[in-house]
Amino acid sequence: MPLGLYISVPFCRTKCTYCNFASDVFSRAVFERYLDRLSDDMKLAEQNAGRMGARFDPAIDSIYLGGGTPTILDVTQLQRLFVTISQNFQLQPEAEVTVECAPGTLTEPVVAVLRHCGVSRVSLGVQSFVDQEARAVGRLHTRAVVLEDIRRLRSAGIGNINVDLIAGLPHQTAASWELSLEEAIGCGAPHVSVYMLEVDEDSRLGRELIAGGTRYHAHFVPDEDLTADLYARACERLEAGGVVQYEISNFARPGSESRHNLKYWTRQPYLGFGVDAHSMLPASDESFEAVRFATPDSLEAYMAAVAARRTPVSRESALEEVFFLGLRLNRGVDLRRIGKQFGEEALESSSQAIVELVQAGLLTIEGGVIRLTARGRLLSNEVFERFLGAEAAVARAKG
Repeated sequence: MPLGLYISVPFCRTKCTYCNFASDVFSRAVFERYLDRLSDDMKLAEQNAGRMGARFDPAIDSIYLGGGTPTILDVTQLQRLFVTISQNFQLQPEAEVTVECAPGTLTEPVVAVLRHCGVSRVSLGVQSFVDQEARAVGRLHTRAVVLEDIRRLRSAGIGNINVDLIAGLPHQTAASWELSLEEAIGCGAPHVSVYMLEVDEDSRLGRELIAGGTRYHAHFVPDEDLTADLYARACERLEAGGVVQYEISNFARPGSESRHNLKYWTRQPYLGFGVDAHSMLPASDESFEAVRFATPDSLEAYMAAVAARRTPVSRESALEEVFFLGLRLNRGVDLRRIGKQFGEEALESSSQAIVELVQAGLLTIEGGVIRLTARGRLLSNEVFERFLGAEAAVARAKG
């Protein structure tokens, strides 16, 4: 099965206050050395996969450049990155090639090189079409800039565009959220991603919220109930606009689902390069289902060639993943397929949790397929936790 290829470009023009990714502002002098390191890793991909106990296939049918802001690289560096990929992997016909872009970085030369390098899909980190909200979290673009970027991409023949939105930004209200949803639908983007603001120690805004402070406009962040209402409204409004939900955070017009991201949720193989890049490949040892490994989450450690973290995926762990990844998708999890792949004892070990979650209104079951309800999507982490004991349960059933 062809791989999905993920390339991390952890460089940004500015660090947004809500961001908890392994990205930051660095001197441009670092860029070329980082590309050197990426090139070395791609050349050694097969060797490194073998060292991790994984099987390697150079065929790829999706590429995803994320970050960070890949389009902060200059055009020669972008070209170099794609040439390196083509030299070390076999890109399949009609492959999906996605690049994440911060609005305002898509100059005419950048758009031209994206088109020249075969980019077929662009993901724009809009977050909000309301200028005050975007400015409050450190975004450098305006609504007008976003719309101009979309026009420029379409003029270049790149019409497969995703728009990212965040529910729960400072100053956001039900009325301002409606404006962002209207713009997302009205601009004709075939794909929209909607995330609820994450509050954790890994972002400046998250730390300020936890501390109860006022920096970064933290005292203007909507409460959890309003944020949940904004997400629910997005589901309704996008559906009515023809942008249909297919995953907890992702919505698409028919045929425009992210093929690369579907690899993650359906446990297809993928290989990552760069800072905080994750991989999952079939295990060469038949006692495991797969091998997961991840590079360091700091630029310093990655450039110092600190070893990747390796996690073998047992058959029991694979079962857990089938549940908590598959349930992210609106199409749900087919219990009959699980029975065929993992044995009937796997269903028995999960049956009590499924019954209780259905009774709680967090899951539905129909025709042997379980799916999250609308409420279940809001409480998805609680649902997923119920399946994390499947490993021990299956071991008991076998033993």
